[in-house]
Amino acid sequence: MKVWKMNGAGNAFAIFDARSTSFVPSADQVRQIAEDLKADQIIALERDVARDVFMRIWNADGSEVSACGNATRCVGKLLLDETGKSQVTIQTEADMLKAFNAENGLITVDMGSPLMGWEDIPLSEKMDVRGVDVKIGPMDNPILSRPAVVSMGNPHAVFFVNDVNDYDIPALGPLVEWHPTFPEGTNVGFAQVLDRQTIRLRVWERGAGLTRACGTGACAALVCAARAKLTGRKAKVIVDGGELLIEWRESDDRVYMTGPVELEFETEI
Repeated sequence: MKVWKMNGAGNAFAIFDARSTSFVPSADQVRQIAEDLKADQIIALERDVARDVFMRIWNADGSEVSACGNATRCVGKLLLDETGKSQVTIQTEADMLKAFNAENGLITVDMGSPLMGWEDIPLSEKMDVRGVDVKIGPMDNPILSRPAVVSMGNPHAVFFVNDVNDYDIPALGPLVEWHPTFPEGTNVGFAQVLDRQTIRLRVWERGAGLTRACGTGACAALVCAARAKLTGRKAKVIVDGGELLIEWRESDDRVYMTGPVELEFETEI
């Protein structure tokens, strides 16, 4: 079986080619692979009769999840090179996604439309998704409060802050990740709007911790910022591992993410 170690803007993946053989790791095996290969997520490529591939995703803690934007770009790069097509289709548990080449070796993925119903996130009860009733710290002076929430195939809570460097994200992230408001847990974004075209973002990923990039998190930050009229519908999102260009198109309500991918090595096991 072929294995690729790749990263998208620093978000690291171990990608297993399971199109011709079975790959069904246990949670313990996923955790061990992630530790050995220094991967944020483990990916399996499986055959799909209607799409170019089915992409299965596990977080580093062994849990299976439905979406991962940067992994989709990495898989897109592999399939575009392999097939020579101008566009490839990637099925996930969350949606069917499309990937295609952009300028300067970058890869763009059509991430689909954001889901904004409280039950889509999901939340534990009906709330205004533009600012849910979540507070971390003293009730009269919370450290964090009222994040905007959205689903990009996985749940995201986005806090808009003055300076992302002022927050101890490894300490605060887990408190939000499994807050009772989020029955399935959530990714936690700390977003600093630098101007109407630029967002600085750090993300505590559900099941993976603080990562150098989070593709769905970047999409979520742009959608929430645009809804709050803090930015336009297109912005550069600066993450620890690089930059992603996110566009939420008004014409079709879909979110497009463009950014770099890197093949670190490939091997056979």
